[in-house]
Amino acid sequence: MPAVRRESSILHLDLDAFFAAVEQRDKPSLRGKPVVVGGIGPRGVVSTASYEARKFGARSAMPTSEARRRCPSGTAFLGGRFDAYRLTSGVVMGLLREVSPVVEQVSVDEAYVDLAAGEGRDLSPDALRVLGHDLLARIREGTGGLTASVGIAPSKMMAKIGSELNKPAGLTLVEAGTEQEVLGPMSVRAIAGVGPATAARLHAFGVETVHDLARVSEGDLVAIFGQAHGGSLVRLARGEDDRPVETQRETKSVSVEETFETDIADPAVLERELDLMVARLAGRLGKSAFFGRTTTVKVRQHDFSQLTRSGTLPYATGDPAVIGRQAKRLLAGIDVTSGIRLLGVGVSGLTTHAQEELELGEGLFASPAPGQLEVPDSLGEVQEEVSTRHTPEVPHGPQWRPGADVRHEEHGPGWVWGSGLGRVTIRFEGPLTSPGPVKTFAADDPALAPADPPDWRPAS
Repeated sequence: MPAVRRESSILHLDLDAFFAAVEQRDKPSLRGKPVVVGGIGPRGVVSTASYEARKFGARSAMPTSEARRRCPSGTAFLGGRFDAYRLTSGVVMGLLREVSPVVEQVSVDEAYVDLAAGEGRDLSPDALRVLGHDLLARIREGTGGLTASVGIAPSKMMAKIGSELNKPAGLTLVEAGTEQEVLGPMSVRAIAGVGPATAARLHAFGVETVHDLARVSEGDLVAIFGQAHGGSLVRLARGEDDRPVETQRETKSVSVEETFETDIADPAVLERELDLMVARLAGRLGKSAFFGRTTTVKVRQHDFSQLTRSGTLPYATGDPAVIGRQAKRLLAGIDVTSGIRLLGVGVSGLTTHAQEELELGEGLFASPAPGQLEVPDSLGEVQEEVSTRHTPEVPHGPQWRPGADVRHEEHGPGWVWGSGLGRVTIRFEGPLTSPGPVKTFAADDPALAPADPPDWRPAS
């Protein structure tokens, strides 16, 4: 087993509100405005909310319908542009590899860096702070203004916690020997591996904070949670995490599961629990920029026997409505009458590209007035009203989803502002322009075509 480090030599980087920040960089009319990225359909899930949208309560893994209720008119709801996110992510990961040859990329917006790799690096607190601030400045310059938050600590867990403490655009150095001082006041949910079920059981014993957890004997924790989990909680409560930074990290599946306080035998209750899990699962898929073909449902019954059922689609998806339908069909094939202790749902057969079912045409902005797409004055004057009434008409393919990059032969590059009723509205602007005009075209206009993500880097 690797030894626990005695110096702060692991860096964790998390790009701030990454998907939304890329959208605001590439779409100048959205800068400083609430932006929500994720599924835009009736059962969509939020992947990322900008800090302006978070002020109204929008957050990751929330149903998009709830985010629409909370956010004001003028909030942009975008379907996501994973090619753009990967392009920017590649720039950031390249900068991290200039710092160290050992980089563990967790997702498109998150990575660990082993600062002890190589020779001759100064790991003193002052030198680490200089390194961290220099890295943040280089990321801001290299990505066209995006910000990141960094934690530097002796372990992966403490580095990740540190990166959350001073968001956005913050740097936190957790020096060796101060782990318990930093952890003590935090909720037990801050500990890696403590989910809702474990937190609920700890709460029943009066354990709310990490300090409370550190006071519980190892014997009691092992008796409650078993040898492996109980022993792990003891070590993590002390800030002892010896996991190495690994350069190879292959994600084969994404899943969530829940252990219930009491066995559940009511299919309707289990379906409601499954809906919540699928929302969380879709949020994790969105953050990782993955789509999957195979859905698996897992149950542990009252007698601790375990069953799994899987189904594979002909296309990869990250749509919670599609995953949810598949999961409910699988759950319906399992006898739950004796009660379920644990329910889980996962997606595998992962890919970075989706071939989604077509959605009905939708407007981009929240709370539209009846019959037209409402836009705040600061976003520019609309040249033509665009109906957003839902009809059975399917738009001109998935490229017309709100936020998608397009190019018009006469007007140049822009992005989909809204679509429906056989029309598509485009805002003509880019990362290096001022906020641009809005124009509406027929959805099958031959002069209009999908485009690659715009380049945010000024011409040299």
